[in-house]
Amino acid sequence: MGAGGWLAFHRWMSEVLYAPGLGYYSAGSAKIASREVPNQIQNQTPSQTPDQKPERSGLTGDFVTAPELTPMFGRTIARQVADVLAVCEQPKILEFGAGTGQLARDLLEALEQMGHHPVYEILELSADLKERQQQTLKDWPEQMRWIDAPYEGFEGVILANEVLDAMPVHLVGFDDNSEVFERGVICSDQGFAWQDRVAPDNIAAALRDRMPALPNYLTEINLAGEAWIQTLARCLKKGLVLLIDYGFTAREYYHPQRAQGTLMCHIQHRAHDNPFFAPGLQDITAHVDFSAMANVAHQGSLEILGFTSQANFLLNAGLAELAGDMTPTDIRAVQKLVSEAEMGELFKVLALGRDIDLPLRGFKRSDRRHQL
Repeated sequence: MGAGGWLAFHRWMSEVLYAPGLGYYSAGSAKIASREVPNQIQNQTPSQTPDQKPERSGLTGDFVTAPELTPMFGRTIARQVADVLAVCEQPKILEFGAGTGQLARDLLEALEQMGHHPVYEILELSADLKERQQQTLKDWPEQMRWIDAPYEGFEGVILANEVLDAMPVHLVGFDDNSEVFERGVICSDQGFAWQDRVAPDNIAAALRDRMPALPNYLTEINLAGEAWIQTLARCLKKGLVLLIDYGFTAREYYHPQRAQGTLMCHIQHRAHDNPFFAPGLQDITAHVDFSAMANVAHQGSLEILGFTSQANFLLNAGLAELAGDMTPTDIRAVQKLVSEAEMGELFKVLALGRDIDLPLRGFKRSDRRHQL
């Protein structure tokens, strides 16, 4: 981007997250705190600013994901995964963006106890995280595979935990005349700055399809995520796609009070809303519009098999039955996973599939597909 040049935000976000050797996910810094770090469960609020120091010392990385909090997350998901593997002839597991590999490890251990020994494939864009995964999963050399691209004819379970939120999004909105604009990034003498332009016709149409015109309203559209769902639809021959992420249905996502969108940044276990603070050194995310993902899945002939909160999914799948194996640390982590005030309600689970004719235990109660 030259001096004064304009770059649509989704392209700028792609560069600062994924540019080879320089982007956040392609550089060598540790991103995800490992389970070995004690006392790493922290609240993250938009009011915290990047110059505030963490309240606890000893934290590594910039954020903590559910698999790093407790093995109970993966062991519970394994129950749902095992049900689907049992009805597939040549079942595999494919995980996108597998983080440190901890979810894969917990799943493989739990599935082993159930008598399942599937090939486990990982598609990982970060070379640093791939190395961590290979170390974490070194005890399963015969089952583990790392692949560079999804492929057609896949049979089994596809997993994506906190993947959609990290995909580059278009920043769009309505100006005070209810015309659609797209927000981009320019270089100024003071560094990066915002600049709005009239949105291209396809972007304007995409926004108007999602919500009524609300003057002075800013939001995000994850067209990259929708294209990825289309890819999964082409690849899945038989099986289940399980998407776990934080987000809302369209009715909540485009609520009139959510006038500044959902874009957030994470660095050293603090959340804030300034993507220009440390480009390439911090994570940038946006909440997921699950209605949009379900719609594009339906267009790709995938079935919408279930939609609920993370708390409901874990409890339905048998989390409470694992209570006898929980340590005090696990219990505290599980409370965070299911609490409505923390991850339990904000995180959702969307199940897509093809040719799966069995009830999914994770959605047997409080299925919210009607809200999509």
